[in-house]
Amino acid sequence: MASWSQFVSAAPRLAAQVRALLEQYGQGLGYLATVRADGGPRVHPVAPVITDDGLFCFVIPSPKRRDLERDGRYALHSFPPEHTDDEAYLSGTAVPVTDPGRVAELAARFRAAGAGQADWRLFELSVEIAMVGRTGPAYQVWRDRPGPGGPSGKPRQGRSGSVRLILDVRHPRPDRNDPPP
Repeated sequence: MASWSQFVSAAPRLAAQVRALLEQYGQGLGYLATVRADGGPRVHPVAPVITDDGLFCFVIPSPKRRDLERDGRYALHSFPPEHTDDEAYLSGTAVPVTDPGRVAELAARFRAAGAGQADWRLFELSVEIAMVGRTGPAYQVWRDRPGPGGPSGKPRQGRSGSVRLILDVRHPRPDRNDPPP
């Protein structure tokens, strides 16, 4: 799976669109889906942190944090804009950030003024799939395809890089005289 910066390098326009939709209300807002212990989905609102080199999420002690610690698979969906059906979607694996300096730097940069201390755990979110859907509808999808050995979150030995795929799908708008579906 790719880091945020690798995704930006591979698909800069799509990454900019994803970032704009996640940050449309200021600091990032989205819905984070995790995998419960019984295999079912769990969805939560979160405030993802996007920097030039990473996509991160601070998580307090909660069921979603236990989900990420046990099974790092996630999906992140943007909040809907007020006047369109535009959407951004990312999926991949969340990995705890263990570097105390990195955690402190991001906490200082993105902490709300006057916010109290909490038992936050910082996760970095890798990107396996990214999608932007625009009213129309039109979808653009990017995928970091795993090599042999499957998605481990670690660099693959003996490979120069993952095969990346970008799809651009546009559906024509129905004519005004077409009957509704």
